[in-house]
Amino acid sequence: MADLALGLENPAMDFVERQELVQQYRHGHAAVVSSLAGITEAELDERPPADAWTAREIVHHLADSETNSYIRLRKLIAEDNPTLIAYDEAEWARCLHYGRSIGPSLAVLKAVRDASAQLLDALTPADWQRSGRHPEHGAYSIDTWLEVYAAHAVDHVEQIQRARKGVA
Repeated sequence: MADLALGLENPAMDFVERQELVQQYRHGHAAVVSSLAGITEAELDERPPADAWTAREIVHHLADSETNSYIRLRKLIAEDNPTLIAYDEAEWARCLHYGRSIGPSLAVLKAVRDASAQLLDALTPADWQRSGRHPEHGAYSIDTWLEVYAAHAVDHVEQIQRARKGVA
């Protein structure tokens, strides 16, 4: 799968919806850390059927995805109608040595989420109206960004829990 699967554009997101998603986004790192509580090295590397990712690979993917999201958000805010860059998640997982220790990737996930959440809190109503284009998904607003990345860590928490049990 190349990049994140979308299907989200919400043209009428209101302030309350945004704030709920910002809070979900803000707590994504804690949810991931909680899902890893007490995990053993064997569980980190338990491969579910159908070659699904291990918990270790998911953590590294989250850090890589988050660094891409960091750039995307800033481009949406600072550039006029930017074209966002897609990336091949499976290729990154294959090439970027996802068998390494997860500590630094968890730190990246936390730092990037904290910085982006702080930025989201500072956005003006005019900032929220900015948008760009994603090469695979078309129009891509800051609201779309928020919907995708607020759910991303939570979705992977469920995948980590299944991976720990060796279930696809």
